[in-house]
Amino acid sequence: MPANAAAENVLGTIGTICWTIQLVPQIWKSYREKSTEGLSEVLVFMWAAAGPFLGVYSIVQNLNVPLIVQPQLFGVLCLISWVQCQYYGRKRSKTTSVVLFFVVLAIFGGFEAGMVFAIRPSYHAGNMRPTQFFGIFSSIIVALALLPQYWEIYKHKEVIGISIWFMLIDLLGGVFNDLSLAFKSDFDVIAGVTYSLVVLLDGIVILLALILNPLAKRRRKRAEAAQ
Repeated sequence: MPANAAAENVLGTIGTICWTIQLVPQIWKSYREKSTEGLSEVLVFMWAAAGPFLGVYSIVQNLNVPLIVQPQLFGVLCLISWVQCQYYGRKRSKTTSVVLFFVVLAIFGGFEAGMVFAIRPSYHAGNMRPTQFFGIFSSIIVALALLPQYWEIYKHKEVIGISIWFMLIDLLGGVFNDLSLAFKSDFDVIAGVTYSLVVLLDGIVILLALILNPLAKRRRKRAEAAQ
């Protein structure tokens, strides 16, 4: 596919918008229900932790601006959702939860900034391995992070606590970001793998919700009828 900077930026911007708002339905759902039961706090924390790694990779590789902004927004929203798990799930105080948010945010931000300055000289000198490590490691974190959510689904025998709109918008963000990479002069394989993993793993959660949730609803109806 021929390079097209305009298409790359438009698609990347749409993907970034999706990954800016994708956690809003989840954050709103947790706030409205005052509960995070069924949502894996490990999932949202690991995704928050993947943000700095993908951020370092995107900045050093000089990807398009939307794809550089995306990991930062993604990480912050994941961290907000994780703090909700602390407040609603673990019953920590509001003050403790807010302090946790800013402490972890400062650690992640400092780590990302430090790593960008640390590996940028080696990248410009032609040594790609440190940069590739950050990209590959972020892909591994994103992939492994959904395993605890699958455990929550297995434990409850249905998809609860996690917003399907969150999963759907997240999936679309991955699709548009993948498409934006296709219009670069050189397709970035590692970034592409990261986005494609998000599409696949989110799709599995949505599929499980479509299959398991109606079955669970029928089980509850039978249990009520038997009483």
